[in-house]
Amino acid sequence: MAQHLAGIRVALTGPRKSKEMSLLVEKLGGIPLVRPAQGTVFLDDRNIRDGLVSWISDPPDWTVLTTGMGLDAIFDMAEDMEIADQLLDVLSASLIAARGYKTVNALRKRKLTPLVRDDDGSTDGLIREFAPHELAGQKVMLQLHGETAPKLVGWLEEQGAQVRQVLPYRHVPPEEGELEQLLNEILQHEVDAVAFTSGPQVRFLVEYAASKGKLEAMQEAFRQGVVPASVGRVTANAMREEGIEALVIPEDEKMGALIVELGRYYAAQSADKAHLLQ
Repeated sequence: MAQHLAGIRVALTGPRKSKEMSLLVEKLGGIPLVRPAQGTVFLDDRNIRDGLVSWISDPPDWTVLTTGMGLDAIFDMAEDMEIADQLLDVLSASLIAARGYKTVNALRKRKLTPLVRDDDGSTDGLIREFAPHELAGQKVMLQLHGETAPKLVGWLEEQGAQVRQVLPYRHVPPEEGELEQLLNEILQHEVDAVAFTSGPQVRFLVEYAASKGKLEAMQEAFRQGVVPASVGRVTANAMREEGIEALVIPEDEKMGALIVELGRYYAAQSADKAHLLQ
């Protein structure tokens, strides 16, 4: 395997699959630094159960789905509650909007097709495609992942929709010491790249930097040498909303593909430098 990351220090902010990602960084010649910017993620049974009762007892006009994993978790709980068929009937009777290809795939497994879907995997893309539809007075059930979506909720409410939310997962913040170490390494350019694999990782880091009065300095570090990398478009959009523009986004939105694409980025940078020196 080509050593495209030779000597490159890569901060891995996701706790999930950090060992596998570290091994891939090492195979490419890089130096993996595990820096969790996200704590535990766990299934929020109470939120799902309450959401399902509301969903079925008062069916929405629109169902807005934002993650395939979240939809699968909801159906798993519905099976446990023996109301999966009722949920499927309610979904089939409602208009469906979906963000992300994984969400569309989760719907396809259940023979459901969204009327509205994003054009680029982002919340902004979903809003753009939603815009032509009349939402005033419409009841909307919004399925999120483990964090709120104030921009999407705010837009839906501005259109006059009545929004209910169900969050299948809950994110626990990471240890402050982990965020402090990562922030200092970014500010001092002691890491060459930071690989983000979820929106919460971005937001936890940004909130910590802001609390220390160092957000602008961190954003500048990302513009001046520290390479921000994203596992996919949804995470990249979360980064963009926080003033961080992802320079590396793999087409195949998987963690392994992110590291491979990061290697390609540095290989291209090296080639450009070599060309300039000729």
